[in-house]
Amino acid sequence: MKNIITLICAILIAGCASYAGRGLGLGVSSDADVIQLMGEPAMRFAEPDGSQLLVYPRGPAGFQTYMLRIDAQGVLTSRENVLDQKHFARLQPGMTQDQVLRIIGPPWPDWTMYFAARDELVWEWRWCDDFNEPARFNVLFDGSSGKLRSTLNLTERQSLPFGQGDRRQWCGH
Repeated sequence: MKNIITLICAILIAGCASYAGRGLGLGVSSDADVIQLMGEPAMRFAEPDGSQLLVYPRGPAGFQTYMLRIDAQGVLTSRENVLDQKHFARLQPGMTQDQVLRIIGPPWPDWTMYFAARDELVWEWRWCDDFNEPARFNVLFDGSSGKLRSTLNLTERQSLPFGQGDRRQWCGH
């Protein structure tokens, strides 16, 4: 019984490492190491200098999107969760959908909606805000031009009737 519990704990720890790429070393791990640990990325962007940006969204149940930079020699140079205020602040009106994808990665497909009356396309991400509260971040695009109009951020509690349902334990930082 003790061996089974040890095995289950080891599997869970390994799963957590691959989820965020914590077992990878900056300046040491190769692109093959990244893919072996984290799997194939949801998106891959080639940069002009020969480097690559690999995107790993962990939604809808997860609260992170990890972006990993691989230099032209195939070595990991950075790993970060991009669903945070610092990255959201980089989004500006007039940006294209591709520019948004390169900053915060793809939204969860089931949470993408088009509103014909406003000619507006809305993308949504789930994230943990600075107060450790599950939140939703929305990017609103002009439906015709595909350019960013504005953004919106609400905690999940704000969207529930009377603000019920404290979910801060879900973010568990």
